Amino acid sequence: MAGKPARQTIATGLPVPWGLAFLPDGTALVTLRDQGQVLRVTEGSAPRSAGRVPGVEPRGEAGLLGIAVSPAFASDRAVFVYFTSRDDNRVIRMTFDGTALKPGPVIVKGIAKAENHDGGRLAFGPDGYLYISTGDAGRRDPAQDKTSLSGKILRVTRDGAPAPGNPFPGSPVWSLGHRNVQGMAWTRSGAMYASEFGQNTWDELNRIEPGRNYGWPVVEGTAGQAGFADPIVQWPTADASPSGIALGADGAVYMAALRGQSLWRIPVDSTGKAGRPQRLMQGQYGRLRTVVSAPDGRLWLVTSNTFRGTPSPGDDRILALRLPIQK
Repeated sequence: MAGKPARQTIATGLPVPWGLAFLPDGTALVTLRDQGQVLRVTEGSAPRSAGRVPGVEPRGEAGLLGIAVSPAFASDRAVFVYFTSRDDNRVIRMTFDGTALKPGPVIVKGIAKAENHDGGRLAFGPDGYLYISTGDAGRRDPAQDKTSLSGKILRVTRDGAPAPGNPFPGSPVWSLGHRNVQGMAWTRSGAMYASEFGQNTWDELNRIEPGRNYGWPVVEGTAGQAGFADPIVQWPTADASPSGIALGADGAVYMAALRGQSLWRIPVDSTGKAGRPQRLMQGQYGRLRTVVSAPDGRLWLVTSNTFRGTPSPGDDRILALRLPIQK
């Protein structure tokens, strides 16, 4: 990383990019929400297609969303994507042969879809299991229903079965009471964090613990109400509307903000307590959708101005940022 500029443009001219995940060789796989296409992105080269995901039906916020690479990729070549089909939101396991993605089995289906609040982030935890964030799909009450997949974080095996040790026996549900989670990340000690879209008042960063209820739709933001977990940080919705989050090489949580058009840095300690958030890059690149920690310690940042934004020449783009990030 020595000698590289503090901010570097990796790719430009992308139509509604959404998810990004790194292969072991440093190649990024990037989803294009409305095109149902996955791109291979490497620094210094033009993006190349890795193929289309069959059955994607975009509408509103729905379409081809999150992507995650198997921690055993060297042996199983597996890549997982979350997308909206004709009937629902679902997760499919695909195989990457080095050039193109080949369709595989649907491992999770029946997640409610809508034009809004589709969740869609995928991430493998340090335990090797796949975590799936779902939205409430505009229907509030199912977020409190343990038998519903809506408004949840799910934890499953690579075959889609409920992971061993889940808090509700036989269920994929890891946590509940979510409105629309689009960011998940873990610290080096294994603590899990998730970003949460609020409605009209408060956006949230939560520390996620198995079986906990994060309040939606009963409460929004800090309530101090028995039975519900309060966020560790909250923001007015005009300052955030958070999507992806990542753990930086400095140990802080970085959060991409859409409406807030900023990258928020939130220091967290070993007890899960958050320090004072720092607002970075406010308004410099418009709406920010995804942030991912790259293998070399930089952060890759995906903008989202070709959807509900004001595109600048070159939008949407992927940027690489070296820590520490200056305002």
